[in-house]
Amino acid sequence: MAVDIQKLFNEDLTAGIAKNQDQAKAIGNKFQINVTGEGGGKWFVDCTAPKVEAGEPGGAECTVEITTEDFQKLMENPQANGMQLFFAGKLKVTGNQMLGMKLQALFALNK
Repeated sequence: MAVDIQKLFNEDLTAGIAKNQDQAKAIGNKFQINVTGEGGGKWFVDCTAPKVEAGEPGGAECTVEITTEDFQKLMENPQANGMQLFFAGKLKVTGNQMLGMKLQALFALNK
């Protein structure tokens, strides 16, 4: 089942972070997530505030770049596909790459 990426970031993740502020603050980092292609976008996720905002304001400790197609694969099976996409060069993580490991916990907040 395809994920509506715009809805995921603009509504679901935003609501999940608002509802689970303590867990978001425990993640405690700033992420820039850029999803390229139709239906994608750019979002800044600040777990210190905590908030999600559209755009690329700067200040991220970890930046993730991925296509919409590969983002769908990532959401289907984050653990298996995440490593596969990363090592294939389809999931690009810059800045503090170790923070990329926290993304699974971040997306769990919207459940």
